[in-house]
Amino acid sequence: MKLLLSAAVLATTLYSQDFSGGPAIDRAIEEAIQQNRLPGAVVLVGHDGRVVYRKAYGLRALVPRPESMTVDTIFDCASLTKVIATTSSLMKLFEEGRFRLNDKVTDYIPEFQGGKSDITLRNLFTHFSGLAPDVVLKPEWSGNETGLRLAYTTKPAGPPGVRHVYSDINFILLGELVHRLSGQPLNEYAKQHVFLPLGMKETTFLPPASWIPRIAPTERPDKNSPPLRGVVHDPTARFMGGVAGHAGLFSTADDLARFAQMMIDSGELDGVRVFNPLTVAKFTEPQTPPDQPVLRGLGWDIDSPYSSNRGELFPIGSFGHTGFTGTSVWIDPSTKTYVILLANSVHPDARPSLVPLRAKVATIAAAAVGIAVRNVTLTGYNETLSGAGIRREVERNGDTKTGLDVLVDQKFRPLAGLTVGLITNHTGIDRQGRRNVDLMKAAGITVAALFSPEHGVAGKEDREGLADSVDSASGVKIFSLYGATNRPTPAMLRGIDALVFDIQDVGVHFYTYETTMAYAMEAAAKAGIPYYVLDRPNPIGGVRVEGPMLDAANESFVGYFGGLPVRHGMTMGELAKLFNAERKIGASLTVIPMEDWHRGDWFG
Repeated sequence: MKLLLSAAVLATTLYSQDFSGGPAIDRAIEEAIQQNRLPGAVVLVGHDGRVVYRKAYGLRALVPRPESMTVDTIFDCASLTKVIATTSSLMKLFEEGRFRLNDKVTDYIPEFQGGKSDITLRNLFTHFSGLAPDVVLKPEWSGNETGLRLAYTTKPAGPPGVRHVYSDINFILLGELVHRLSGQPLNEYAKQHVFLPLGMKETTFLPPASWIPRIAPTERPDKNSPPLRGVVHDPTARFMGGVAGHAGLFSTADDLARFAQMMIDSGELDGVRVFNPLTVAKFTEPQTPPDQPVLRGLGWDIDSPYSSNRGELFPIGSFGHTGFTGTSVWIDPSTKTYVILLANSVHPDARPSLVPLRAKVATIAAAAVGIAVRNVTLTGYNETLSGAGIRREVERNGDTKTGLDVLVDQKFRPLAGLTVGLITNHTGIDRQGRRNVDLMKAAGITVAALFSPEHGVAGKEDREGLADSVDSASGVKIFSLYGATNRPTPAMLRGIDALVFDIQDVGVHFYTYETTMAYAMEAAAKAGIPYYVLDRPNPIGGVRVEGPMLDAANESFVGYFGGLPVRHGMTMGELAKLFNAERKIGASLTVIPMEDWHRGDWFG
C-alpha cells in the first residue's frame, strides 16, 4: 500500500506555460489521492484559445496491477455523454428544423406513455419532465429495445415543468430522438457530424480493443469480477449494449478540450464550423422555468446542485456537466476559459463524490486567469445579492395561450351542440381582447345564460347584493352569484347542458373567484351536467408556495378549501381538479389546458 501511495502522488507535467494556478491544483489533487478519493486524474485548463495547463496525476489503475496515469488516458465519460454526444447531435438536427423545443415527446416517439403525455422535448433537456431518475435495473435485463421500452413506460413521478429531477430517462429518450430524426444510431450520427469534423479522433462509444491499454478502468461489477475496462460503467447503458443517450461515451482530455474550445468560439474550430453561433447561444442559455432555483440550459448545467465544477468564481452564464465516474467539464465563454477534470474515482470500487475537488480545481483555475467576476448581466436576467442569497427574476417572451385561446383554435369543438351556461367576468377575454361569450356565439355555441361573480360581469361593482341583469352586448341573461345566492340554483340551470368557467384568478386563496368556481362545480355535479374550466395562468407564478395554511374551521366564501396556503402556486384548472378530488364533489370535470405556460412565468 505504501508503494501505491507513493506512486499515486507522483505527477507528470506535460504542458505548462507559467500557469500560476498549477501548484495549487497539484496540491488539491494530490491531497485527494492521499485521502483515497481517487486513484489518479488528468487536468486540462484552456484559456484565451490555448491550453495553459495539462497534467496527469497518480495511477490510472490499481488492480489487477498499478499503472501510471498519462495525459492521453481514455476515460469513461459517463454523463458527459449527455452534452458531448446527445445534446450536440440534437443541436445539428435543431439547426435543420427537425424539431421544436416545445414539441411533445409523443410527436416523435408515439410509444412513449402510450401516446398520452404532455412532456415536451424542452422538459427532457432541462430535467423538468417529472420522470424518475432511471429505469428499473432488477431483475437484470439486456437489449437496447428493452431499455427503450422501459424508458417509454416508466410512469412519471410528477407533472412536467414543476420540479427539477435529474433523470437518465430524459436522455435515453433524447438519444433515441437522434436515431428517429436522422435514421442513424446516436453513436454513428455523433461521430460523423460532431466528433470527426472537430478532429476528436479518440472519442467514441464502444471503444475498440486496441484502445483498452489506455482506458482508465472503473468499478468491479461484483467483488469477484475484474474492473470494467472499455465497457461502460453505467449499468443501464451497459444493459442497452453500450450506446445510450445518457452514458457510454469514451474520450480523452485533449479531445474534450477541442470540443470546449469550439463552444467558446461559438461553434467553430480550426476553420471548421460545426454549429451556428445562435445555436450555441440557444443551447447554453437558461431554459428552465423562470423563478426556479435551478438554472439549466438545453442539456448543459448552469447553476444547480450538480454544478460543483463551476467553482466559486466562474460566473452565471458559464456552463458544464459532470459524470458519475469522476469526469467533468466547465466552460466560460465570457473569459474564454475551460476546465477539464477527468478521473476514475469509482475504481476499483465506488468512493465519495468528487464535489469538493471539482469546486477547488475550478476556483483555482478561475482565479489564475484573473476572473473574480462579481456582477454579471445575462439577457433577461437580474441577479440581486441579498442576505437570503441570490434572487433571480426573468421575463420570458412567451406565447401563452389560455384555455379560451385553445378553444378558439379548436373552433369550440368540445362545446359543439351544447347549451352553455358561462361563468365569467371582464377577465374572460382572449389574446386579442375579445370576450368569450361573443366568441362562443360567433362559433355557433348556444350561450343560454351568464353567471357573474363578485364585482359583476364588468368587474366594476364594489358592493354586495348584485341583482340579475342582461348583458347589453349579447342580450344574454346574467344570473348574479354575488347577490341572493352564491351558487347556481336548479332554476338557473334549467335547460343548460354544461357549465363553463372562465375567470382570471390572482393566485391567492382569499379571492372569491376560486370559491365561486367550486360552488358552481358542486351545483353542476348535483344537476348531472358537465363542468368545463378554461385554464388561465397563475399571474404570480406557479413555483412559490407561501403563507399560512387556511384552517378548516375558517372555511368561507373567501376561503373554500382548508389546508390551502395563502399563495398556493396553482392555476384555476389545477384547483378545480384538487377540489373535485379532495372534496369528492363528483363533477364531470374537463379542464381545457393552456399552451406554453411555464410555472415560473409571471403574468403581468
